Amino acid sequence: MTNGRLNGKVAIITGGARGIGKATAMRFAEEGALVAIFDVLGEGELVAAGLRAGGARAVFIKTDLTREHRVAEAVADVIATFGTVDILVNNAATPGVNKLVHEMSEAEWDAVFNINVKGTFFATKHVLPQMMAKKAGSIVNFSSIYGLIGSADLPAYHATKGAVLLMTKTDAICYAPYGIRVNAVHPGSTKTELFLQAADSWPGGRADYLAMMGSKHPLTLGEPVDVANCVLFLASDEARFVTGASLVCDGGYTAQ
Repeated sequence: MTNGRLNGKVAIITGGARGIGKATAMRFAEEGALVAIFDVLGEGELVAAGLRAGGARAVFIKTDLTREHRVAEAVADVIATFGTVDILVNNAATPGVNKLVHEMSEAEWDAVFNINVKGTFFATKHVLPQMMAKKAGSIVNFSSIYGLIGSADLPAYHATKGAVLLMTKTDAICYAPYGIRVNAVHPGSTKTELFLQAADSWPGGRADYLAMMGSKHPLTLGEPVDVANCVLFLASDEARFVTGASLVCDGGYTAQ
């Protein structure tokens, strides 16, 4: 059942084939949005088909976000199908290899930046003209708690999330005159498919891993829908006076 918080809004969600992106696509559809999923994973079509089966209008467009021409074509396809773009959620990301800086190759570093930063840039670049023309739009970028604090792993990933945060603040200022809002979400540990796969490979098993990680979060671990609800708020008109903001959804991790 829809409550209509996004009724009639056209939303692009990158990385919407699984995890938090999938949960966001489902919440947006429940709230009346017309959803376009961009992903390199073919599972995105299953998500879109499920949304259509529930009565939503949804499409999947297989998109390599590291290729600007593909992003431009995908955005054009959405506009041709739905007539406009009202919301962009830049969720797609990769953690990359878990090596320290002195161990990483240039190619390994670039692979993370190409998706997490350049992909966000390309998608934002190609929705902006449509939003600027109608003087309205909402962009929600995925940073991370590691765009706010440091950690002794994944240096390239953490660097990209810091970059996304400053991209968010800069774009919020630059495009406010056009009525476009740009905000960031900062998730903590969330029980996505990839997170649970990591749990299964933990020496003590999934239960031990979840207990260990949960103890680090005052409210314990999040579910993908918990983050999706934060994205929903920022994307909706309820946040019409919110731009350049960081919404931390981490169960209290960074409050410690």
